[in-house]
Amino acid sequence: MDFLRVFRVLAMAESVSWLLLIPATIVKYGTGQAGGVQLLGPVHGALFVAYVLLALFLWRKNQWTGRALAVVLVDSVLPTGGFWVARRTDLGARRVPVPVP
Repeated sequence: MDFLRVFRVLAMAESVSWLLLIPATIVKYGTGQAGGVQLLGPVHGALFVAYVLLALFLWRKNQWTGRALAVVLVDSVLPTGGFWVARRTDLGARRVPVPVP
């Protein structure tokens, strides 16, 4: 399974859910209609948790630097951060040179 591809799709889905949750929250507090938040809140929460867990998994699996992990995690709390993460080119596995005998 290509976990990095799954992560990129998940990052975009998390961002879309975040962006949809913002107007739903405005409607909730502006009109008192909480239907959008009741639907999107748990969806966004589940996507966010999956994003963080998969980021931590990929950090170990692909030997990301601490800086790369920090940027990926900080981007997760920005409404459009997932789109930036999905476009990053430095998230693949680090190439470790094979020692020559």
